[in-house]
Amino acid sequence: MNRQTEERGYWGSKTEFILAVAGIVIGLGNVWRFPYLCYKNGGGAFLIPYLVFVVTCGVPLFLLETAMGQYTQEGGITCWRRLCPLAEGIGYGGQLIILYSCMYYIIILAWALFYLIFSFSSQLPWASCDNTWNTDDCVNLAANNLTLNQTMLINSTSSVTEFWRNRVLSLSGGIEEMGKINWEILLCLIAMWIICYFCIWKGVKSTGKVVYFTATFPYVMLLVLLIRGLTLPGALQGIVFYLYPEPARLFDPQVWMEAGAQIFFSYALGTASLTVLGSYNKYNNNCYRDSLWLCLLNSGTSVVAGFAVSRTSIHSLSTGSCYDALSTTVGCLFLHYDYFFVAMEVFMTSVMDLYPMVLRKAGRREIFLLLFCLFCFFSQLVMVTEGGMYVFQLFDYYACSGACLLFLCVFESLAMGWVFGAERMFDVIEDMTNSRPNYIFMLCWKYLTPLVSVVSFVCSLVKYKPLTFNRWYVYPDWAYALGWLMALSSILLVPAWALGQLIVVKGSLKQRWLHLCSPDKNLPVPCKQRTQIQENTLITEMEVFVKCCKN
Repeated sequence: MNRQTEERGYWGSKTEFILAVAGIVIGLGNVWRFPYLCYKNGGGAFLIPYLVFVVTCGVPLFLLETAMGQYTQEGGITCWRRLCPLAEGIGYGGQLIILYSCMYYIIILAWALFYLIFSFSSQLPWASCDNTWNTDDCVNLAANNLTLNQTMLINSTSSVTEFWRNRVLSLSGGIEEMGKINWEILLCLIAMWIICYFCIWKGVKSTGKVVYFTATFPYVMLLVLLIRGLTLPGALQGIVFYLYPEPARLFDPQVWMEAGAQIFFSYALGTASLTVLGSYNKYNNNCYRDSLWLCLLNSGTSVVAGFAVSRTSIHSLSTGSCYDALSTTVGCLFLHYDYFFVAMEVFMTSVMDLYPMVLRKAGRREIFLLLFCLFCFFSQLVMVTEGGMYVFQLFDYYACSGACLLFLCVFESLAMGWVFGAERMFDVIEDMTNSRPNYIFMLCWKYLTPLVSVVSFVCSLVKYKPLTFNRWYVYPDWAYALGWLMALSSILLVPAWALGQLIVVKGSLKQRWLHLCSPDKNLPVPCKQRTQIQENTLITEMEVFVKCCKN
């Protein structure tokens, strides 16, 4: 007996949608990375390129992707099949990036759980140099009676750093020396996967409820950090470090590239995450207003978080890693958790929408999710070995790089702005929300967004530097080749899919092109277009009637 196909479903309320989107767009990129980038790239001057990317790329693409999902009621791949079949490769590329992130991202949560467990100790293990993993060069920088000269500081290693490298990671000499599995981290990883599975196993029914905690808890943490940060000694100096402008840095292309990367990552652009979350809205939800408020929430959180981060934390980040700051604020790592399980939901929805007759039957989602979790888990075993950190950085630097997102966003804006039509998309949004977007969005979709994205993409290639670990370890050639293979896999899916469809579809080249550039006829027709169709039909009927009368 065939089981009936289950309905796709909707969010239980607008609040669930807002919190789910907030969960995926607000994380450590806001709390730690944005203040660090301000400190590194000219303080308050960094806000200028940041705001330029917000206006030209961030908000326009945020609205576009959310509206695409709400209009089509489809996932990250099938939405392109209905809007512009020629560009379906964008959807596949975005989901491949999501898959890569699911294969490595949860390791951060395993580290967080490991830190959290040790934080209940009467004596914090990273606060002393009296442990078995410490070396003769270990120094406890938190000691009040510590007096070190510059030479001793250069030649020493902090107790926090040694806990991270020698205890948490058990770091080997390179990716060639994978070593043995760290069983404690493995157990933490298993725990994180079990929690993640039960958070999303029922789809939006369970995800929508979990986000009430996971999306609001980070703001409680941020409030605590803000109060603590502003009351610490040297808080004023920290704020000066954060905001004091250095206008000369605006002439450095690297500053603009990092501002763009911050926007594309923190706004969750290019991976269809917003499209999937928007697809669970009712057709008449005001996604225009929601998008504007969520973008304001995202950037506002970034700016406020800068005041919550102390001077010491910013300094530790400037050395290239966050473990020094995270040892005292481990709860902030759980900002990652909301992002991760929503990313899992995005991937699940996109695949299930591809095969609804197979995967949307009772019980099959849970089985498919279990298989997907097991696949990701076993692919991560290499990352809990002594050389796992080198593999982790390879994924982070290449597979989920900003260049990949920039490339996808270039074609996304071109496909929707020119092939589907920016004017048509304006009519769609007006029909769904009863409010017509500002004309600047049309200008961005057609011209500014693709132009800015292309320039940023080219600059990222020109400024490319091979990945190194802690500035001293150089990866072998085969590792760089593997990294580039992962990066190109998502990028090349776009032209490969378009070329493949042009070959497979029957008809002349013009017929194939027109077919692949035409949206699904079963999509809802906006009221304005319905009126135009009716008027054209009436005019045609009148012309036929007049001809008949003359004859």
